[in-house]
Order: sequence, then structure tokens, then C-alpha cells
Amino acid sequence: MKTIRNIFISGITIIILNSCGNKDSITTYRGKVKFETISISSKLAGRINKIYVEEGQEVKKGDTLAFIDIPEVNAKMTQANGAIRAAQGQLDMAFNGATKDQLNQINGQLNSGNAQLEFAKESFNRMQAMYQDSLISQQQFDEIKMKLDMAKAQVDALEAKRNEAINGARKEQIDQAKGQLDRAMGAMEEVVSVSNEKYVIAPTDMSVETISLKEGELLSPGYTLFNGYEKSSVYFRFTVPESKVYEFEVGKPLTLINPYTKEELNAKIVAIKQLAQYADITSTAPLYELSESIYELKVVPTSIYTGQLFYANATILIKE
Repeated sequence: MKTIRNIFISGITIIILNSCGNKDSITTYRGKVKFETISISSKLAGRINKIYVEEGQEVKKGDTLAFIDIPEVNAKMTQANGAIRAAQGQLDMAFNGATKDQLNQINGQLNSGNAQLEFAKESFNRMQAMYQDSLISQQQFDEIKMKLDMAKAQVDALEAKRNEAINGARKEQIDQAKGQLDRAMGAMEEVVSVSNEKYVIAPTDMSVETISLKEGELLSPGYTLFNGYEKSSVYFRFTVPESKVYEFEVGKPLTLINPYTKEELNAKIVAIKQLAQYADITSTAPLYELSESIYELKVVPTSIYTGQLFYANATILIKE
């Protein structure tokens, strides 16, 4: 049986040699073209509003891949703007003092702020219990906590503003007002940063292979929306048995050939590692005993001429 198999393999090798159209021999080692994979996800939950690319499309670094609708961003923007106005008013009052009408207005704002704070506390307590029971994500819990912190900050700012109106501003109060304003500005920068997350951007030149969701579907944080290959990261994977692995060494130059286009390229071995016993052999008809260990050669091109194309998992051969 083994003799028949060897005869069959020899016949296949002769066919390959004839198809290459030259007198140079080709080894029995068949490799596969590989690319470094890229997975693109979102840090925030939202609904997919628009997908701008298709599967199989090549994109450039910085291209917009999708737009995600995140309703919470607008609410957070409104809250941040309110915090900035409150902090700015507190600072102005520290310098200018307040009239009776302004004091009444401050008291009204403070009452409203306290109501919002109580609501935020109740929401936080409910969400905290749900978070401890793993019913909500870390992202959702952090958002509720941020709302509570912002409500507390607003109430603190209004109380300080009222005290300043009554007692007059001290240097410490002025510094506090400045600190509240800085905090509010920081919250605004955070919201702007979150707003930028609505756009899914290509991190590098890549080929989009799969798109996990469709327009209108919900995207959860960390869920991979796009899978693809980095086009500039081509390498080749060969598998060899232990009886042949000593023919190779890291840094050894190789000449590879595409059996279909007859194109050749120079490459070198950058890594040799043992594969697990259950690992697949790249060759369709491997010449190795079942008791042999299997090793993987990672080979990278040393020069690629312009216009040379590679497709993932296409066959590549070693030229002797």
C-alpha cells in the first residue's frame, strides 16, 4: 500500500514539474499563503446605522467602515454642556457676587439638582445590584456611575455657588470653582472622545473578509464587526515532518514559486516550531510516518515586485 502511495505521489510531482515549464526541480513541500488577521470591534454598544464596505473589498488606513448610532452620546453631551455652564456660572459668581434674584435662581437650580441626584442614586443602586448579579455589562455600569458622579458634581457646584452668593467668595472658593470648571471641561472631552467611537475606522490597509452584522442590528461592546487580512503582512506556512526538518534552519533563504502563475520570489525562514499532534499538515499527500512529529516553517518574502498578487490559503511551492 505504501509503495502504491509513493508511486502516486511521484506521478503528481512529475505533473507539477512539467506544469512549471522549466528544468528546475520543485520540492514536495507545498505551503499556503497566509496574512496577519485583523479583528475590528467597537468599544461601545449601539445600533449599526450604515456599513460602507463589502466583503472582499480592500480599504486604506483611515477609511470609514461603518457608522454606529449611539443615542447616549447626545444625552451625555447635554449633561456635559450643563456641567460646564454651571461651573462657569459658579466661577463668575465667585468674582462678581450675586443679586437676590440670582440667589433665588440658584436655589431653584439646587432643588432641581438635588432631585436629579436622588434619581441618579436610585438608578445607581439598582444597576449596582444588577451588575453584581452579572445582568449588565461593565460599560453600562460605568455609564450609570458617571451619571451619578456628574449629578453629585452639579449639586456641589450649585451649593458652592449659593454659599458664595450669601457669604462672598473666598480664594479657596474661587479655586474650587475653577476646579469644577476644569472637571466639567474634562467630562466634555470624554464625551467628544466617545462621539468619535461612532465611526469604525480601518486601522491599516486591509482586505475585508467577513462582516458579522447587518445594518439595523445591535452591536455589543467588544463584538467583532469586521474580520480581515492586513495586505502588507503576507507570509507562507509550510509543514514538514521531523525526518525533513533538519534540511531547514532559521534565516535560510528559499526560492518560492506560484504553480499557477509561474511567478517566483525570494524568501527566508523566520521561525520553525513544532505543531501539536492534532495539527493539520499543509500538504495534501504528506510523506511522513504517523509516529513523526510535525513542524511548521514560517517563511516571509524578502522582495515582492509591484503587482504581484497573493490570495489567502493559495498554494505556494519551494523551488530547489
